[in-house]
Amino acid sequence: MLMKPPAPYLPVPSPALSAEDQAALTDLYIRGTPANTLRAYERDLLYVTAWKAARFDAALDWPEAEATVLAFILDHARNLGDAPPEDSARQTADALIAQGLRKSLACPAPSTLDRRIASWLAFHRMKNLASPFDAPQVKQARAKARRAAARPPAPKSAHPITRDVLETLLATCRGSRRDCRDRAILMLGWASGGRRRSEITGLMREDVSLKEFDKRDVVWLSLLETKTTLKGDTPRLVLKGRAAQALVHWIEVGEISNGPLFRPISKADRVLKRRLSSDAVAQILKHRLKLAGLPDGYASPHGLRSGFLTQAALDGAPIQAAMRLSLHRSVAQAQKYYDDVDIAENPATDLLG
Repeated sequence: MLMKPPAPYLPVPSPALSAEDQAALTDLYIRGTPANTLRAYERDLLYVTAWKAARFDAALDWPEAEATVLAFILDHARNLGDAPPEDSARQTADALIAQGLRKSLACPAPSTLDRRIASWLAFHRMKNLASPFDAPQVKQARAKARRAAARPPAPKSAHPITRDVLETLLATCRGSRRDCRDRAILMLGWASGGRRRSEITGLMREDVSLKEFDKRDVVWLSLLETKTTLKGDTPRLVLKGRAAQALVHWIEVGEISNGPLFRPISKADRVLKRRLSSDAVAQILKHRLKLAGLPDGYASPHGLRSGFLTQAALDGAPIQAAMRLSLHRSVAQAQKYYDDVDIAENPATDLLG
C-alpha cells in the first residue's frame, strides 16, 4: 500500500481540472515518485525552510525571489569556518548546526547543493510555478559554485569487496538462520551484479524463480526497478552455483513462501514477517566485517557493487558483460572500476624498470 506524501510534494490543485482528474494527477505523482526521492524531498524542504527562517526570518515564498535563491547558493559556496562571527551566512549556518540540519561550517559538496536545489525546483514545478533557478544570473552562480567547490570524488566504500574479501566474510556465516540469511544477502548482493541496498531489501519471494534450480543450479531474479531503470524495464538477473544455492537454502530455512525475501531475525533466531530495512544491510555488513577481523569502516554496502566490478576487471571480464548484471547506465561510470585495475597492470607504468 502506497502512503500518501505530505501536500508540498503533490501537484497544486488546478481550477482547469475536474476533481476526478485532480485526484488522478495526485495518484500519478504518488505512484511515479520513488520512496527514496520522497524522503530526499522531505529532508530538503525541511532544510531550505529552516535556512530561510534563520537567514531572513521569513517563510518560503512561492515562487521564491531570485535574490533569495542566489543568497542560498552563495551561503553554500564557501567555507564559513573562515568567516567572521558576524557574517550572516555563518550565523545562519550556526543556527542550522544547532538544529542538527547541518554538520559543519565547511563548504558542502556540490552534489549536496545540487540535490537541494533540484528538490526546491521540483516543488515549484509541482505548484505549476516558474522557477527562480532558471534566471541567467542564478544559473551562472550555480555553475561557478560547482566549479569553485569541486573536489575529487570520494569512494562510496573505503574498499571494494573483492572475491577474497567476500570469502572472508562468508566464512563468518556458520549455521544459524541469521547466518543463512546473511550469507544469502552477501552472495546475492555481490554475484547478481553488485546490488544496491534498496534493491536487495526490495526483493519479494515472488521475484525469485526456482524453475531451473534443480537441473542447472540457476535462480532468476526479477527486480521491480533500480536507480537506473524504470518499473517494468529492469531485465531479469541470474544467480548461479554457490550464490543460487545460498539463496535457496535461506528460502528453505526461513520458510519464505511469499512476501519479503529478506527479513529481520529475532534474538531467539525466529524469522519475522516484515521486510528487512536498507539500513539493516549496512549493519549486517558491519557485523560480518568485525567477525572477520577487518577494521571498522573497511567497507560499506556499496563495496559489494564496486567489488563485483573490480573483480570482473581483475578476471578480464568484458565491461559490457559486467554491465549487463550491474545495470550501469553509463559506460564511463562502470569504466572507473576497470581503470583502477588496468592502470596498475599497464606496461607503461614499468618503463623505468
